[in-house]
Amino acid sequence: MGKKKIPKIVKEIREYKHTEINYVYQKNISYSQFSMYRTCPKRWSLQYKDGLKVFTSSIHTVFGTALHKVLQHYLDVVYEQSGAAADRENLVEMFENTLREEYKTQYKKNKNQHFSSSEELREFFDDGVEIIRTFAKKRSLYFNKRGWYLVGCEVPVVITPNKRYNNVIYQGYLDVVMYHEPTNTFKIIDIKTSTNGWNDATKKDEDKQFQLILYKKYFSEQFGIPVENIDIEFFIVKRKVYDHPDFTIPRIQIFKPPSGKIKLNKATKALNEFIEDVFDKNEYKEKEHQVNPSKWNCAFCSFCDTEYCSEGISK
Repeated sequence: MGKKKIPKIVKEIREYKHTEINYVYQKNISYSQFSMYRTCPKRWSLQYKDGLKVFTSSIHTVFGTALHKVLQHYLDVVYEQSGAAADRENLVEMFENTLREEYKTQYKKNKNQHFSSSEELREFFDDGVEIIRTFAKKRSLYFNKRGWYLVGCEVPVVITPNKRYNNVIYQGYLDVVMYHEPTNTFKIIDIKTSTNGWNDATKKDEDKQFQLILYKKYFSEQFGIPVENIDIEFFIVKRKVYDHPDFTIPRIQIFKPPSGKIKLNKATKALNEFIEDVFDKNEYKEKEHQVNPSKWNCAFCSFCDTEYCSEGISK
């Protein structure tokens, strides 16, 4: 059986060359910056405006990075070769090597100081193996090949979100982008690793929703695709799945945030407010950004209880 002919639009997106950011005179922003600013403007200012470098990695980020690489590689083999070829890949070995290498990288960035233990690494490795096995076993439930094409993984979106600030560039990388030829629609998928999955409060968190909503908007603008032809979903994989006497708890959870016109406008307005608050034309404003203390915000802030910020809630 011959290989499927790749649709023209898929080829165009794969071959698209975006303009490289010139960091001499351009400022780049990202969802992580935007989200951090909305959580605590002071933390954003210290890290991005003042350029204070702090070690922020953890076993969770190492695990997430390694698992992303393995799952994306598996999908690439599924759609570029076959499902059988993908199932022959030694994904467990790949995950072990990737997890180890990512930890080494972050260990060096942490001035050769360990931030996890061998026991914790083993636990996260075992959890990752269970996720990978479930993902491969149930792959066809979530990634059908009939009419579908993998546009790519880590698809870059680089765009000027606010024309009044023409040197402020929004940059993002889309985990997985799929194209369904029969309906001429796209799906942008963001893979999230989670301990137990997302509860209702997490799903309703607009800051989390805004990530994919903005990706949808800028993917549409960059490639000239109608927004109504783009679907978005969070693909959530759980490290821990506990037995329940009455039903089976799935390890994979799908959440499709609302992304109609109202939500698109709300996300766009929030991003523009961020840009207008921190930039003066194309430079950072000379202003003091306020602290937004809370037990949750400060617990995960590297600047809390340091010379840079004494206004937060002590850990």
